[in-house]
Amino acid sequence: MSQIKYFIVTVLLLFSCAITAQNNDIEDIDVSKLRIANIITQSEFDLKRGDFFNSKENLDIALELAIKVEYKKSQGIILAKIGELQFITNEFDKSLASLIKAAEIQREIEDIENLAITYSIKGALHAGKEEYKDALEYLNSAKTLFEEKNLDTKIPEVTLTQGKVHFKLKEFKTAKSLFENTIVLAKKNNQADILSKALIYNSKTLLNLGNEKQSIQSALEGLNVAKSNNQIHNIDEAYLSLSEIYEKNRDFEQAHNYLRKHSKISDSILTVERANLSPTGPTDYIEAFNADEFKKLKKQVEEQESESNLAKVTTILSIALITILSLLTLSLYKNNNIRLKSNNMLQEKNDDLIEAMKRAELASKTKANFLSTVTHELRTPLYAVTGLTNMLLEEEPSENQIPHLKSLKFSGDYLLTFINDILQINKIEANKVDLDPVLFNLKTKVENVCSALNNQASNNNTKMHYDYQSNLPETFIGDNLKISQILINLIGNSIKFTKDGDIWVRVSSINNNGNDHTLRFEIEDNGIGISKEKQDNMFESFSQGSIQINRKYGGTGLGLSIVKGLIEILKGKIYLKSELGKGTTFFFEIPLTYAPETVEIKTEDYSKNISKLDISNIKILIVEDNKINQMITKKILSKMNLQCDIVDNGEAAIEKVKENKYNVVLMDIHMPGISGLEATKIIRTFDKELTIFALTAVTLEDKMHEFDEAGFNDIISKPFKQEDFEKKLYEVLSDNQESTTSL
Repeated sequence: MSQIKYFIVTVLLLFSCAITAQNNDIEDIDVSKLRIANIITQSEFDLKRGDFFNSKENLDIALELAIKVEYKKSQGIILAKIGELQFITNEFDKSLASLIKAAEIQREIEDIENLAITYSIKGALHAGKEEYKDALEYLNSAKTLFEEKNLDTKIPEVTLTQGKVHFKLKEFKTAKSLFENTIVLAKKNNQADILSKALIYNSKTLLNLGNEKQSIQSALEGLNVAKSNNQIHNIDEAYLSLSEIYEKNRDFEQAHNYLRKHSKISDSILTVERANLSPTGPTDYIEAFNADEFKKLKKQVEEQESESNLAKVTTILSIALITILSLLTLSLYKNNNIRLKSNNMLQEKNDDLIEAMKRAELASKTKANFLSTVTHELRTPLYAVTGLTNMLLEEEPSENQIPHLKSLKFSGDYLLTFINDILQINKIEANKVDLDPVLFNLKTKVENVCSALNNQASNNNTKMHYDYQSNLPETFIGDNLKISQILINLIGNSIKFTKDGDIWVRVSSINNNGNDHTLRFEIEDNGIGISKEKQDNMFESFSQGSIQINRKYGGTGLGLSIVKGLIEILKGKIYLKSELGKGTTFFFEIPLTYAPETVEIKTEDYSKNISKLDISNIKILIVEDNKINQMITKKILSKMNLQCDIVDNGEAAIEKVKENKYNVVLMDIHMPGISGLEATKIIRTFDKELTIFALTAVTLEDKMHEFDEAGFNDIISKPFKQEDFEKKLYEVLSDNQESTTSL
């Protein structure tokens, strides 16, 4: 009876232990997450060694656990991995269903990084199903998301798959460019598997383009990389590719040799994959293991039954003792777990803070990307406006046309300045703004601004008055462009809100120490004025007096925010005085250094300097997809008697450089097909000496490292100042002539 009692107590203890462990599993989500990660790692290991069955089984276990603890991020990742595995094992419909579920979860929780991976797999799946249009759409989306998240190591696999799709579509030139780009990126990231595949597929492309010699070279390089890294599948693919190349060259002995090697490896791979794909192998092993274990257990039971009752009691007591020790261990674990949870709560708060910072960083980056895109789209047509205006002014226009053309030039220059000002708000916050001090006549500068805006004031029946302090010097050293921008914004703001009134612009010195002056600028109007409650917010972005004012007068509300930022760059300050219905006065004070007008400013006519060079054999390549911009750039070069060719995409540029000897390439960045950056990277793989200028409308500040890495010699921003463009050309051409002469 006592034995039964001991047995019941033991069972109850064991049951209690099981319940406690179960509750602990439910409560401790972090442990579950760690377990999920471990199972996924095991699955990836199984997949690498070709054990598809165990890999899938582990993923199913991980998914079940992730659903149980409601961990959606892991659910999306696991479903994508299941989809990838099903794609590998040719279960296309199941794969598509898994990937759709994964993408839905990742979009819901905004897991952009893993969504991009899912899109990449989905693109490969559609390519496998020969649905090439869908494949390219998903691959392009994946590449865009990877670029947004700066996941450069993920891009080569996408461009490799894109190349394979274009190869299947027999678009061999595009495929070749993509494979070459993949090779560059894979070498940079030390991705041997992708590098080997890209070289092998590039060899197939070169073969179809009729370049057998380079095709063999690329295939052999891919084979060497595969052998160095023991990549069996890639070795097999390289053998097949080499066999096809030699067969086309009618070298049947070599073709047969490589085909025999391919067949041998291919048969081995097929045997292994069939074994791994079949679930019966693992099942047979498990059944055999269970049968063997059953025999052992049966034998142990029979031996135990023949033992004495004392032995049975000893066994039961041993179990009870083990159970008690287990409970003590669990109790200690529970206490430790409480401490861990307290730490985890602190960690979660820290994680929340980090996540919030990441979201803020993403929002800032999204805004920057938006501004960069918008300004690029504006700069491109502006290049046409300013370029055509300069040409018309130089072609002896009639007297009555000159004022209109100058007004058009002023408007184009101002619009470009305004675009740059918008970007400066972000640049100021990031401390990325540089000053450009030059000698200039301040009095003339302010007069020109007032004169340019006088017509606009006249339309409002408003008179402008200009007062420049009588004993104040006129010439100073400072950033005159930023001062012009400030004045244009403030005077334009006064004109906007003043009708049938007056505007006064005053410049005076409030302090000076030798040549160093603190100048005060006043822009006063007798317009509608600003209410007291609105004055504190007037310098914030997108802030205006009221919704009614915005509807009546229009505008973005950016002007005063830009003005404040520019004045702070100039180490100055701004404030205002206003009364509703009586007008507004803006004051800003900035430091400027007086310099005599006799300071020599070197100016050179680089266009004439170029004409003095021996330019008979100079050839320039223009890579530009915009037809108007092509015409403008060509006309500028033609005026300097320079020869040029024009292409409208990166692929054509690469071919042109291979076929011709150019002195300079003017490379646009945003083009259909491959970008100017990618085209330049590819050109640098076979030509290190060619001078390549980035002729671009993109925002440069955050892209400089990309241009340097791509291999550009210099950057010319569109729309560019013609004298700057001519200066850069002259420097390159004169250097070329000197080096040729010395030879």
